[in-house]
Amino acid sequence: MNQLNQAFKDLQHPFAWVDLGELDRNITTLSLQSKQKRVRIATKSIRSLEMLKYLSENVPCFTGWMTFTAEETVFLAENGLDHFLLGYPTLEEGAVRELCQHVKNGKDITFMVDHLEQAGWLNKIASSEEVHLKICVDLNLSLPTPFLYFGTRRSSIQTIEQFDLLIEQLTAMKNLKIAGLMGYEAQIAGVGNNPSSSFKGMIIRSLQKRSKNKIMRFRKQVAIHLKKSGLSVEFVNGGGTGSIEYTAQSDEVTEVTIGSGYFKPALFDYYRDSKLKPAAGFALRVTRKPMEDTIVCHGGGYLASGTADLDRLPVIVSPNLQFYSTEGAGEVQTPLKMTSSKSTYSIGDNIYFRHAKSGELCERFNEIHLVRLGKYKGSFKTYRGDGKCFL
Repeated sequence: MNQLNQAFKDLQHPFAWVDLGELDRNITTLSLQSKQKRVRIATKSIRSLEMLKYLSENVPCFTGWMTFTAEETVFLAENGLDHFLLGYPTLEEGAVRELCQHVKNGKDITFMVDHLEQAGWLNKIASSEEVHLKICVDLNLSLPTPFLYFGTRRSSIQTIEQFDLLIEQLTAMKNLKIAGLMGYEAQIAGVGNNPSSSFKGMIIRSLQKRSKNKIMRFRKQVAIHLKKSGLSVEFVNGGGTGSIEYTAQSDEVTEVTIGSGYFKPALFDYYRDSKLKPAAGFALRVTRKPMEDTIVCHGGGYLASGTADLDRLPVIVSPNLQFYSTEGAGEVQTPLKMTSSKSTYSIGDNIYFRHAKSGELCERFNEIHLVRLGKYKGSFKTYRGDGKCFL
């Protein structure tokens, strides 16, 4: 904490920070785990143009970006980035027409589909803009069980029959070209397998093992069917930080997606055998001390999206402090209880936290302040600092 305090002593509070040394170590760790697969960086987990450029210059086998909206993709294309895969279907006409112009000007942009209606809408836009658009078919790799839907509710393509029908429909659309497949193992990549409850952890690990068997069969089967139909694709995308080692061993996958792992947000504390290091967080100032065992920070209510569980709270990095269960992380103030008589926190001190999810931290701050080996290294603007908010 002393090194951070010294590096950030002149900053206004609250502020977000990234430790470049830990970030570089995570880049190395994830590169080793991806086993020479091409790497597509998930922009939603970063949300900073300058940080994205830093990663593209330092990540081995970098191949492009997985973006999260059409408008964001326009912004990144206008700022010199290229090789985009929109991670989600989009129906925003104005932004898509702008992307059509970028395609005409030579940008490499691939749109995501999993349903005939999405594809038909894109084909109509492409036809009116007199351009051919590349598309990627998103597969549903979730594992429905009689008692639980294990995975995310996203793609409508859950069987090989559904896939074959969609491919037949897509090949009839003259302004679309099938360029890729994506099979994202959300229930492995995005679900921590080492929660505080050992019973829950046992169930999760069992379901993840069953999921791997389905994923391996279905994604490989789809790739084979596509090849038999005479269609070749530029890439087969899979994975995320939480499943990177498993996905990298899958022969049909040509590229993996990585985002959150570079910062290692707090949710990744619940993954077994994670070798990543926390590299990002935020700091609040102590402005009150109403009792000897209590300090109050100004701000702090930066909860993560998802189910309304305790693991969506920020994690306190500064030692011997805990949230009050009756207040949690507050909109304008966050009271913290000191858990040790040795705690000596006072008004004016910095208290450090880590956000539960990676990119969402940047929605709260205009810039990320950088530190390396205890030395302040300037700052990078976030999307918010560039005046942008995409979702």
